[in-house]
Amino acid sequence: MKHIINYLGTLLAVVLIGSAFTACSEDDDNGSANVGLGIKTFFPTKVVTNQPMTINGSGFDAATEIEFPGGQKVTNFEIVSNDMIKVNAPSGIAADGGKLVVRTANGQAESKQQLTLGHTQVSGFSKQEGESAAGGELITVYGTDLEFINSVELLDPDSVPQLIDHKDFYRKGTSNLIFRVPPKNIYKGTFTGYLHTYDGQTIALPELAYEPSSSGGHMEIVKTIIWENPDPDGNGPANWNGTYRFAPETNSTGEEIATIPTDIWEKMKTEKFYMLAKGSDWVQMRIVTGWWNHQWPDANDITTGNEMIIDNGDGTYYIELDLSGSNLAANMDAEHLLFTGSGFTPLQIYFEEEVWVEGGGHSEIVKTSFWKNPDPDGNGPANWNGTYRFAPETNSTGEEIATIPTDIWEKMKTEKFYMLAKGSDWIQMRIVTGWWNHQWPDANDITTGNEMIIDNGDGTYYIELDLSGSNLAANMDAEHLLFTGSGFTPLELYFQEEVWVEGGGGESAKEVAIWENDGSLGSISWSSVYRFAPESNSTGEECYTVPQDTWEKMKTGPFYIQFKIDTPDWYQIRITTGWWGNQWPAGKEEDITPAFMTDMVVDNGDGTYYIEVNLSGSSLADSMDTEHLLFTGSGYTPLKLYFKE
Repeated sequence: MKHIINYLGTLLAVVLIGSAFTACSEDDDNGSANVGLGIKTFFPTKVVTNQPMTINGSGFDAATEIEFPGGQKVTNFEIVSNDMIKVNAPSGIAADGGKLVVRTANGQAESKQQLTLGHTQVSGFSKQEGESAAGGELITVYGTDLEFINSVELLDPDSVPQLIDHKDFYRKGTSNLIFRVPPKNIYKGTFTGYLHTYDGQTIALPELAYEPSSSGGHMEIVKTIIWENPDPDGNGPANWNGTYRFAPETNSTGEEIATIPTDIWEKMKTEKFYMLAKGSDWVQMRIVTGWWNHQWPDANDITTGNEMIIDNGDGTYYIELDLSGSNLAANMDAEHLLFTGSGFTPLQIYFEEEVWVEGGGHSEIVKTSFWKNPDPDGNGPANWNGTYRFAPETNSTGEEIATIPTDIWEKMKTEKFYMLAKGSDWIQMRIVTGWWNHQWPDANDITTGNEMIIDNGDGTYYIELDLSGSNLAANMDAEHLLFTGSGFTPLELYFQEEVWVEGGGGESAKEVAIWENDGSLGSISWSSVYRFAPESNSTGEECYTVPQDTWEKMKTGPFYIQFKIDTPDWYQIRITTGWWGNQWPAGKEEDITPAFMTDMVVDNGDGTYYIEVNLSGSSLADSMDTEHLLFTGSGYTPLKLYFKE
């Protein structure tokens, strides 16, 4: 039952409501498991033209068409799995919204949720015309439906337009958006920047006098925890009861899970704060006073799909609360503050603020890879066998997939390291010695849903291993180290550490991914497998359609292709349009090989290589809107395309 439940004012009513909610939820789950084709939810629920969307449900393998409100039918979409579709919202959606319909050859499913149409309107800025904006400074945009802004256009030091992608915004919400002026990579002078939306709006920023940062300091987000759940499993998820009730220390009744100091409580009533939570597939969050008399925001529950729920990508999410001026804030001294509902467990309540830190350095995460799967498809997923067995170089038996140098092996036994993997919907991972005598952690398998599995959001995930002091570490010299189980393919083992880098904060180049190979496309060949198209001219032949703003950037500035070499001492890299009509960087017959233009190939030192591709002014760039972009050749496998910023 996914609708607002009215509080009746008595404990009996709360219990009955909770029971009814539980029963309906179970019916819904059982129904969705049996009906085959069905839509469970979709996100976002408000869209504009070209807005990327995700639809979750069942029976999507055979989907042929999606119909949007207003009769707009889409056949160009990505079936990610049987229970997930990714699609861009089409133009022409009815202004008053309506239901989504997914069709197969044999039937159709209609959503329970309503899809509504948005339109970005900007009402103001934190900076006014003629003011200055220093590098590293935050600028706030105010208005409505700001979540549809997908980039900010500013000028780089050479007066060339540069885009700040929405993924790099400091914060993005419906009523305000915050982006950071690049600390150093900004034109020194007065100019007008622009906001761009998914549906093609271009909105001018105030004309500001921009100035690169002259100091070596950097901005940092400081998190001040108000409350932390001492026992998330013991306290359990919210369940239409009073578990997660908070009171000021001046009015404790003993019913609350925690009392809050008066100065903090007063700040919560007037300033933004945040709640971190973990949850299930369906979340219904109600934020009220402890007497259920006053609710925020606007007497509405916050449910799955609501843009207020910001995914952290690690199995947790947060919401931003601004109670200032609300009826809840006016009454919470007497009636307390309660988080109730279902499907979520509060983990933390905290403030967050940005502060400037003086100094000429910054911290960076340095990743040191010591094994990469040379052939994920050939070696295949773990399958309760000994494929992914590792041995120290001092005790190789020939059964292992790789031997590890002694110094690294010793470090693995005493320091944290990480395993990167890809997997199916169900993962069961067992980490043991090669004789299966000793297991970590604590003789338990790591399965889907375990919080040790951290999702990277790109089809891969990682786990952190700390074997120090374990029986496995004590015996792995003799018995080796084995990753076995089902549903996952190990891709990489690596160390990760934070180091201090001298120089201005945040000035190191950052990789911004355009596309990453999920391992399903295999090695390169003289075919059109690795073909890329702009979203404005997709033909269905490409392996990936590139968002329009990214595509334009690829035509005018450098981007990079990272790859591995499959054939020792030989590779042949050809970069052309999809019609093979124009080639970069030279004439048609001039491929990049160990004998020709080999200086373009840069070794990353971890078994991979990259080439800087700059198509600016080339005949390939002139024709790629129509003819696409194609990587062919032999002896190498593309791994990703990315920018450096």
